[in-house]
Amino acid sequence: MKKYIVTLLLISTTCFAQKTTLYTIGDSTMANKKDPDRNPEHGWAQVLQPFFNNDVIVVNKAVNGRSTKSFINEKLWDSIYKKLKKGDYVFIEFGHNDEKIEDSTRYTNPHTVYRYNLIRFVKESREKGAVPVLLTSIARRNFNEKGVLVPTHGDYPLETRLVSQEYKVPFIDLEYYTELLEQSYGPEKSKKLHLHFKAGENPYYEKDKADDTHLSLEGAKAIAQIVVNTIKTTEDASLLKLKKALK
Repeated sequence: MKKYIVTLLLISTTCFAQKTTLYTIGDSTMANKKDPDRNPEHGWAQVLQPFFNNDVIVVNKAVNGRSTKSFINEKLWDSIYKKLKKGDYVFIEFGHNDEKIEDSTRYTNPHTVYRYNLIRFVKESREKGAVPVLLTSIARRNFNEKGVLVPTHGDYPLETRLVSQEYKVPFIDLEYYTELLEQSYGPEKSKKLHLHFKAGENPYYEKDKADDTHLSLEGAKAIAQIVVNTIKTTEDASLLKLKKALK
């Protein structure tokens, strides 16, 4: 009987140890939204867990309105760093709010502070034995009168790519893939990926809503699927645990 109990405990401990935590850090394009059953807005990391089996636990720590600077200064990164353990993953997607040049608490120069904040996330994740993954910011729905999707993120995605190359960090080019997504929908239908409602059309919004940055449930799921597809097709050995845990 004692041997049986010990065996069960060993099995339970092994099963628990096999679980991998995937932390996601970033801004409102990733973050969980309150009242998800009523709220039309969703972050793409909010809908990521269902793509994985129980071996991977998604812990979405993205927060609305945060840049790399404010995420660090508000100790949000410290709270994650303290919990990181060997074998965890950290998905890092910032940029939208680093661009806010009118806000000194959030703005970062892409070639200096933004770059070095990304490097900090990478190095400190690796210090704890975790695997950092860099992602460029998702594209905004920003079509001009000719139907051309015009980029809005300046040099921030470039710096993300450069840090990834220099420090050999797994990389998902969300800017590129979401540009393709927006273009595949076109100037009008791409509104479905975002938050476009007339007053009274949706009970969650009393007034007209025209938001080309944040995501509808359809948009969030589409981007989560892009992330999953990239993991499925990667040959990067450091992402193997995530790859094996996909449904």
